[in-house]
Amino acid sequence: MTTTRGLRDREAPITMLTAYDAPTAAVVDEAGIDVILVGDSMGNAVLGYDSTLPVTLDEVASRTAAVARATEDALVVADMPFLSFGVDEAESVRNAGRLLKEADADAVKIESGPHTVEMTRRMTDVGIPVMVHLGLTPQHVNRLGGYTRQGTDQDAAEEIVELAGAHAEAGAFALVLEHVPANLAGAVTEALDVPTIGIGAGPDCDGQVLVINDAVGLGDWSPPFSRQFGDVRGEMLDAVAAYREAVESGEFPAEEHWHVEGDLDDLY
Repeated sequence: MTTTRGLRDREAPITMLTAYDAPTAAVVDEAGIDVILVGDSMGNAVLGYDSTLPVTLDEVASRTAAVARATEDALVVADMPFLSFGVDEAESVRNAGRLLKEADADAVKIESGPHTVEMTRRMTDVGIPVMVHLGLTPQHVNRLGGYTRQGTDQDAAEEIVELAGAHAEAGAFALVLEHVPANLAGAVTEALDVPTIGIGAGPDCDGQVLVINDAVGLGDWSPPFSRQFGDVRGEMLDAVAAYREAVESGEFPAEEHWHVEGDLDDLY
């Protein structure tokens, strides 16, 4: 079973995927993925929102509980959605604790900045493992002006390096780096004792993460730094179309799909 401490001792690259429901989590876990992230990316991926911003704590808690019930070996990390943290420290800790107590998450992930260093320390002090997230942080899309690459100039890159070190010192057990230059991600990885997990951050991180829809080819679009390892959307479309055709033609249900109860002959 994967643990937060065990991630630090791994020699092989860490594998991480998102999942938002029990059937998907069971497949991801059976495939041997180390970490399942119940990401606020559920907003775009499964809830029909235009961004992650509308996702609520209740939605994350419900989805996390479903994933945890279906998972045996992977580490389950729950994303803290927009405004569930960072406004008030005590409320942030309570919300994070709820995801562990009620939803059975193993850890939480927070989109990070200077304001989350002490919060990370406080959560860690009370027993809540924290994964931090730097670089492109989708909850800040309105401030960033879009889903653009981060850390591309010297000042921005140095800030990310400094924030990564500060969060690691505050007790974070791992760090996600999203959509940053590969040489910046490599420098952060080299500087930290805790593992880095990249998404659009090059090959030098200690692991990689993708949104499940992108990895299996379920959506109709994926970011340029992802890769589709299957065509689940195509397979589902073929299966659903085949079902419709079978019903319309009378092929389904066939005789093996029903039974007749002899004692009910007098119903009419």
